[in-house]
Amino acid sequence: MCCSHSFEDKPLPGQKPEAFDISAVKGMKFFDPHVHMTSRTTDDYQAMADAGVVALIEPAFWLGQPRTGIDSFRDYYSSLVGWERFRSSQFGIKHYCTIGLNSREANNEALAEQVMEILPLFVYKDGVVGVGEIGFDDQTAAEEKYYRLQLDLAKEAGLPVQVHTPHRDKKHGTQRSMDIAIEHGLDPYTVIIDHNNEETVKEVLDRGFWAAFTIYPFTKMGNQRMVEVVKQYGSERIMINSAADWGISDPLAVPKTAALMKLNGISAEDIELVTYRNAITAFAQSGQIDEADFGVNIDQSARFEGNSILRGGQQPRVDKSSIIIS
Repeated sequence: MCCSHSFEDKPLPGQKPEAFDISAVKGMKFFDPHVHMTSRTTDDYQAMADAGVVALIEPAFWLGQPRTGIDSFRDYYSSLVGWERFRSSQFGIKHYCTIGLNSREANNEALAEQVMEILPLFVYKDGVVGVGEIGFDDQTAAEEKYYRLQLDLAKEAGLPVQVHTPHRDKKHGTQRSMDIAIEHGLDPYTVIIDHNNEETVKEVLDRGFWAAFTIYPFTKMGNQRMVEVVKQYGSERIMINSAADWGISDPLAVPKTAALMKLNGISAEDIELVTYRNAITAFAQSGQIDEADFGVNIDQSARFEGNSILRGGQQPRVDKSSIIIS
Protein backbone atom coordinates (compact mmCIF):
# COMPACT_ATOMS: atom_id res chain seq x y z
CA MET A 1 0.00 0.00 0.00
CA CYS A 2 1.19 3.48 -0.75
CA CYS A 3 1.28 7.02 0.26
CA SER A 4 3.13 9.08 2.78
CA HIS A 5 0.68 10.32 5.40
CA SER A 6 0.94 13.24 7.78
CA PHE A 7 1.01 11.11 10.92
CA GLU A 8 4.45 9.85 9.88
CA ASP A 9 5.86 13.31 10.53
CA LYS A 10 7.27 14.62 13.80
CA PRO A 11 5.88 17.69 15.57
CA LEU A 12 7.78 20.87 14.89
CA PRO A 13 9.87 22.39 17.70
CA GLY A 14 7.66 24.51 19.95
CA GLN A 15 4.47 23.16 18.43
CA LYS A 16 1.48 23.17 20.80
CA PRO A 17 -0.10 19.84 21.83
CA GLU A 18 -3.32 20.57 19.94
CA ALA A 19 -1.33 20.66 16.70
CA PHE A 20 0.33 17.27 17.30
CA ASP A 21 -0.33 14.51 14.80
CA ILE A 22 -1.20 10.91 15.72
CA SER A 23 2.33 9.55 15.54
CA ALA A 24 2.10 9.11 19.32
CA VAL A 25 0.10 5.93 18.73
CA LYS A 26 1.92 4.64 15.67
CA GLY A 27 1.96 0.84 15.77
CA MET A 28 -1.21 0.50 17.85
CA LYS A 29 -4.31 -1.33 16.59
CA PHE A 30 -7.81 0.17 16.68
CA PHE A 31 -11.37 -1.09 16.30
CA ASP A 32 -14.05 1.46 15.38
CA PRO A 33 -17.37 -0.10 16.48
CA HIS A 34 -19.63 2.48 14.84
CA VAL A 35 -18.76 4.06 11.51
CA HIS A 36 -20.97 4.47 8.42
CA MET A 37 -18.51 3.62 5.67
CA THR A 38 -21.19 3.55 2.98
CA SER A 39 -20.99 7.34 3.28
CA ARG A 40 -17.20 7.48 3.04
CA THR A 41 -14.64 7.30 0.24
CA THR A 42 -11.84 4.84 -0.38
CA ASP A 43 -9.48 7.60 0.76
CA ASP A 44 -11.00 7.25 4.21
CA TYR A 45 -10.43 3.51 4.22
CA GLN A 46 -6.80 4.07 3.25
CA ALA A 47 -6.28 6.71 5.95
CA MET A 48 -7.93 4.51 8.57
CA ALA A 49 -5.78 1.53 7.64
CA ASP A 50 -2.63 3.64 7.77
CA ALA A 51 -3.65 4.97 11.20
CA GLY A 52 -4.00 1.46 12.62
CA VAL A 53 -7.71 0.70 12.25
CA VAL A 54 -7.86 -3.07 11.67
CA ALA A 55 -11.59 -3.68 12.05
CA LEU A 56 -14.87 -1.79 12.22
CA ILE A 57 -18.61 -2.18 12.63
CA GLU A 58 -21.03 -0.42 10.31
CA PRO A 59 -24.51 -0.05 11.83
CA ALA A 60 -27.55 0.27 9.62
CA PHE A 61 -28.76 3.87 9.77
CA TRP A 62 -30.71 6.66 8.12
CA LEU A 63 -29.70 7.79 4.63
CA GLY A 64 -30.32 11.47 5.30
CA GLN A 65 -33.63 11.39 3.49
CA PRO A 66 -36.53 8.96 3.90
CA ARG A 67 -36.47 5.66 2.07
CA THR A 68 -39.66 5.25 0.09
CA GLY A 69 -39.96 1.50 -0.36
CA ILE A 70 -38.94 -1.86 1.07
CA ASP A 71 -36.58 -2.61 -1.80
CA SER A 72 -34.35 0.32 -0.80
CA PHE A 73 -33.96 -1.27 2.63
CA ARG A 74 -33.31 -4.67 1.07
CA ASP A 75 -30.60 -3.27 -1.21
CA TYR A 76 -29.04 -1.28 1.63
CA TYR A 77 -28.82 -4.25 3.97
CA SER A 78 -27.42 -6.34 1.11
CA SER A 79 -24.70 -3.76 0.54
CA LEU A 80 -23.67 -3.90 4.20
CA VAL A 81 -23.05 -7.64 4.06
CA GLY A 82 -21.77 -7.55 0.47
CA TRP A 83 -20.10 -4.70 -1.40
CA GLU A 84 -19.09 -2.68 1.65
CA ARG A 85 -17.55 -5.71 3.30
CA PHE A 86 -15.56 -6.30 0.12
CA ARG A 87 -14.56 -2.65 -0.22
CA SER A 88 -13.21 -2.61 3.32
CA SER A 89 -11.17 -5.75 2.70
CA GLN A 90 -9.39 -3.99 -0.17
CA PHE A 91 -7.65 -1.86 2.46
CA GLY A 92 -6.96 -4.65 4.93
CA ILE A 93 -9.79 -3.70 7.31
CA LYS A 94 -12.19 -6.36 8.60
CA HIS A 95 -15.76 -5.15 8.16
CA TYR A 96 -18.68 -6.18 10.35
CA CYS A 97 -22.14 -4.67 10.57
CA THR A 98 -25.25 -4.46 12.69
CA ILE A 99 -28.64 -4.69 11.03
CA GLY A 100 -31.79 -2.94 12.17
CA LEU A 101 -34.54 -0.42 11.51
CA ASN A 102 -33.31 2.96 12.69
CA SER A 103 -35.44 4.97 15.07
CA ARG A 104 -36.17 7.85 12.69
CA GLU A 105 -37.64 5.60 10.02
CA ALA A 106 -39.60 3.58 12.58
CA ASN A 107 -42.11 6.42 12.47
CA ASN A 108 -43.21 5.37 8.97
CA GLU A 109 -45.23 2.46 10.33
CA ALA A 110 -46.47 1.11 7.01
CA LEU A 111 -42.90 0.74 5.77
CA ALA A 112 -41.58 -0.30 9.18
CA GLU A 113 -43.91 -3.30 9.18
CA GLN A 114 -42.40 -4.44 5.89
CA VAL A 115 -38.86 -3.91 7.19
CA MET A 116 -39.58 -6.10 10.22
CA GLU A 117 -40.50 -8.91 7.83
CA ILE A 118 -37.11 -8.88 6.06
CA LEU A 119 -34.83 -8.27 9.05
CA PRO A 120 -34.63 -12.00 9.89
CA LEU A 121 -33.26 -12.58 6.38
CA PHE A 122 -30.20 -10.48 7.26
CA VAL A 123 -29.45 -10.73 10.99
CA TYR A 124 -28.22 -14.32 10.63
CA LYS A 125 -25.78 -13.58 7.81
CA ASP A 126 -21.99 -13.78 8.12
CA GLY A 127 -20.46 -10.60 9.47
CA VAL A 128 -23.60 -9.41 11.28
CA VAL A 129 -22.56 -8.89 14.90
CA GLY A 130 -25.67 -7.29 16.35
CA VAL A 131 -29.06 -5.70 15.90
CA GLY A 132 -28.64 -1.96 15.49
CA GLU A 133 -28.55 0.85 15.57
CA ILE A 134 -31.99 0.94 17.14
CA GLY A 135 -33.70 2.96 19.85
CA PHE A 136 -35.16 6.43 20.13
CA ASP A 137 -35.01 9.67 18.16
CA ASP A 138 -38.11 11.73 18.97
CA GLN A 139 -39.17 9.13 21.56
CA THR A 140 -42.52 8.43 19.89
CA ALA A 141 -44.86 5.51 20.46
CA ALA A 142 -43.90 4.09 17.04
CA GLU A 143 -40.21 4.23 17.89
CA GLU A 144 -40.85 2.35 21.11
CA LYS A 145 -42.94 -0.27 19.31
CA TYR A 146 -40.20 -1.14 16.82
CA TYR A 147 -37.45 -0.87 19.39
CA ARG A 148 -39.24 -3.51 21.44
CA LEU A 149 -39.80 -5.76 18.43
CA GLN A 150 -36.13 -5.58 17.51
CA LEU A 151 -35.02 -6.31 21.06
CA ASP A 152 -37.06 -9.50 20.82
CA LEU A 153 -35.41 -10.29 17.47
CA ALA A 154 -31.94 -9.79 18.98
CA LYS A 155 -32.84 -12.03 21.91
CA GLU A 156 -34.10 -14.73 19.56
CA ALA A 157 -31.01 -14.50 17.36
CA GLY A 158 -28.61 -14.38 20.32
CA LEU A 159 -27.09 -11.12 19.14
CA PRO A 160 -25.88 -8.02 21.00
CA VAL A 161 -27.91 -4.84 20.66
CA GLN A 162 -26.50 -1.48 19.57
CA VAL A 163 -28.71 1.29 20.96
CA HIS A 164 -28.90 4.78 19.48
CA THR A 165 -29.68 7.29 22.21
CA PRO A 166 -31.54 10.46 21.19
CA HIS A 167 -29.90 13.83 20.64
CA ARG A 168 -32.77 15.60 22.43
CA ASP A 169 -33.66 14.78 26.04
CA LYS A 170 -30.80 12.30 25.99
CA LYS A 171 -30.83 11.42 29.68
CA HIS A 172 -34.48 10.41 29.69
CA GLY A 173 -34.15 8.58 26.37
CA THR A 174 -31.13 6.67 27.62
CA GLN A 175 -32.87 5.65 30.85
CA ARG A 176 -35.94 4.57 28.92
CA SER A 177 -33.84 2.54 26.47
CA MET A 178 -32.21 0.65 29.33
CA ASP A 179 -35.49 0.12 31.19
CA ILE A 180 -37.13 -1.42 28.14
CA ALA A 181 -34.13 -3.66 27.40
CA ILE A 182 -34.27 -5.05 30.92
CA GLU A 183 -38.04 -5.42 30.69
CA HIS A 184 -37.51 -7.60 27.62
CA GLY A 185 -35.14 -9.84 29.53
CA LEU A 186 -31.87 -8.78 27.91
CA ASP A 187 -28.68 -9.05 29.92
CA PRO A 188 -27.24 -5.50 30.11
CA TYR A 189 -23.84 -6.99 29.22
CA THR A 190 -25.23 -7.75 25.74
CA VAL A 191 -26.44 -4.18 25.17
CA ILE A 192 -24.19 -1.38 23.93
CA ILE A 193 -25.66 2.03 24.78
CA ASP A 194 -24.21 4.47 22.26
CA HIS A 195 -23.73 8.25 22.00
CA ASN A 196 -23.22 8.72 25.74
CA ASN A 197 -22.07 11.92 27.38
CA GLU A 198 -21.16 13.09 30.87
CA GLU A 199 -24.83 13.19 31.83
CA THR A 200 -25.54 9.53 31.04
CA VAL A 201 -22.34 7.56 31.59
CA LYS A 202 -22.59 6.88 35.31
CA GLU A 203 -26.04 5.31 35.20
CA VAL A 204 -25.19 3.26 32.10
CA LEU A 205 -22.15 1.78 33.81
CA ASP A 206 -23.86 1.38 37.18
CA ARG A 207 -26.61 -0.67 35.55
CA GLY A 208 -24.14 -3.01 33.83
CA PHE A 209 -24.49 -1.85 30.21
CA TRP A 210 -21.65 -1.06 27.81
CA ALA A 211 -21.10 2.69 27.41
CA ALA A 212 -20.07 3.77 23.91
CA PHE A 213 -19.05 7.35 23.14
CA THR A 214 -19.13 8.98 19.73
CA ILE A 215 -16.29 11.39 18.98
CA TYR A 216 -18.10 13.58 16.48
CA PRO A 217 -17.26 17.23 15.78
CA PHE A 218 -19.41 19.81 17.56
CA THR A 219 -22.58 17.73 18.09
CA LYS A 220 -21.69 14.75 20.30
CA MET A 221 -18.43 14.25 22.25
CA GLY A 222 -15.13 16.02 21.74
CA ASN A 223 -12.06 13.95 22.43
CA GLN A 224 -10.71 16.32 25.06
CA ARG A 225 -13.91 15.69 27.02
CA MET A 226 -13.46 11.97 26.41
CA VAL A 227 -10.06 12.08 28.06
CA GLU A 228 -11.69 13.44 31.21
CA VAL A 229 -14.40 10.75 31.13
CA VAL A 230 -11.77 7.99 31.07
CA LYS A 231 -9.81 9.68 33.83
CA GLN A 232 -12.95 9.76 35.99
CA TYR A 233 -14.58 6.41 35.15
CA GLY A 234 -11.69 4.26 33.96
CA SER A 235 -11.89 1.90 31.00
CA GLU A 236 -14.22 -0.91 32.08
CA ARG A 237 -17.13 -1.35 29.61
CA ILE A 238 -16.28 1.93 27.87
CA MET A 239 -15.56 2.20 24.15
CA ILE A 240 -15.25 5.01 21.64
CA ASN A 241 -16.29 5.32 18.02
CA SER A 242 -16.38 7.90 15.23
CA ALA A 243 -19.90 7.34 13.84
CA ALA A 244 -18.43 9.00 10.75
CA ASP A 245 -21.13 9.41 8.12
CA TRP A 246 -22.31 11.82 5.40
CA GLY A 247 -22.13 14.74 7.87
CA ILE A 248 -19.12 16.71 9.08
CA SER A 249 -17.30 13.87 10.81
CA ASP A 250 -13.89 12.25 11.20
CA PRO A 251 -13.16 8.59 10.37
CA LEU A 252 -9.86 8.93 12.27
CA ALA A 253 -11.60 9.91 15.51
CA VAL A 254 -10.61 6.70 17.31
CA PRO A 255 -6.83 6.83 16.68
CA LYS A 256 -6.79 10.60 17.21
CA THR A 257 -8.49 10.20 20.57
CA ALA A 258 -6.04 7.46 21.50
CA ALA A 259 -3.20 9.86 20.72
CA LEU A 260 -4.76 12.56 22.85
CA MET A 261 -5.23 10.10 25.71
CA LYS A 262 -1.58 9.12 25.54
CA LEU A 263 -0.50 12.76 25.55
CA ASN A 264 -2.64 13.25 28.66
CA GLY A 265 -1.05 10.41 30.59
CA ILE A 266 -3.71 7.72 30.25
CA SER A 267 -2.12 4.27 30.40
CA ALA A 268 -1.53 2.16 27.31
CA GLU A 269 -3.70 -0.56 28.85
CA ASP A 270 -6.68 1.79 29.27
CA ILE A 271 -6.22 3.20 25.78
CA GLU A 272 -6.23 -0.28 24.29
CA LEU A 273 -9.40 -1.19 26.17
CA VAL A 274 -11.46 1.82 25.08
CA THR A 275 -10.18 1.94 21.48
CA TYR A 276 -9.89 -1.77 20.68
CA ARG A 277 -10.44 -4.55 23.21
CA ASN A 278 -13.79 -3.59 24.76
CA ALA A 279 -15.55 -3.36 21.41
CA ILE A 280 -14.30 -6.81 20.48
CA THR A 281 -15.42 -8.26 23.82
CA ALA A 282 -18.90 -6.73 23.56
CA PHE A 283 -19.65 -7.65 19.97
CA ALA A 284 -17.86 -11.03 20.01
CA GLN A 285 -20.89 -12.22 21.96
CA SER A 286 -22.37 -12.61 18.48
CA GLY A 287 -19.95 -15.45 17.81
CA GLN A 288 -18.83 -13.64 14.67
CA ILE A 289 -15.61 -11.89 15.67
CA ASP A 290 -12.22 -13.60 15.60
CA GLU A 291 -9.08 -11.47 15.83
CA ALA A 292 -7.32 -13.99 13.62
CA ASP A 293 -9.42 -12.58 10.78
CA PHE A 294 -7.92 -9.11 11.19
CA GLY A 295 -5.11 -7.99 8.93
CA VAL A 296 -6.45 -9.76 5.86
CA ASN A 297 -4.27 -9.95 2.79
CA ILE A 298 -4.98 -7.14 0.35
CA ASP A 299 -5.64 -8.01 -3.28
CA GLN A 300 -6.93 -4.96 -5.10
CA SER A 301 -7.14 -6.93 -8.31
CA ALA A 302 -10.06 -8.81 -6.76
CA ARG A 303 -13.61 -8.11 -7.82
CA PHE A 304 -17.02 -8.27 -6.20
CA GLU A 305 -19.74 -9.35 -8.61
CA GLY A 306 -17.53 -8.09 -11.41
CA ASN A 307 -16.76 -4.72 -9.82
CA SER A 308 -13.45 -3.32 -8.57
CA ILE A 309 -12.60 -0.36 -6.33
CA LEU A 310 -9.91 0.75 -8.78
CA ARG A 311 -10.62 3.86 -10.83
CA GLY A 312 -7.64 4.82 -12.94
CA GLY A 313 -5.05 4.20 -10.25
CA GLN A 314 -6.10 7.11 -8.04
CA GLN A 315 -4.28 7.32 -4.72
CA PRO A 316 -5.66 8.33 -1.27
CA ARG A 317 -5.44 11.95 -0.26
CA VAL A 318 -3.34 13.09 2.69
CA ASP A 319 -5.50 13.73 5.74
CA LYS A 320 -5.19 16.58 8.22
CA SER A 321 -2.86 15.91 11.13
CA SER A 322 -4.63 17.67 14.01
CA ILE A 323 -5.84 15.24 16.65
CA ILE A 324 -8.26 17.63 18.36
CA ILE A 325 -11.97 17.06 17.68
CA SER A 326 -14.08 19.86 19.12
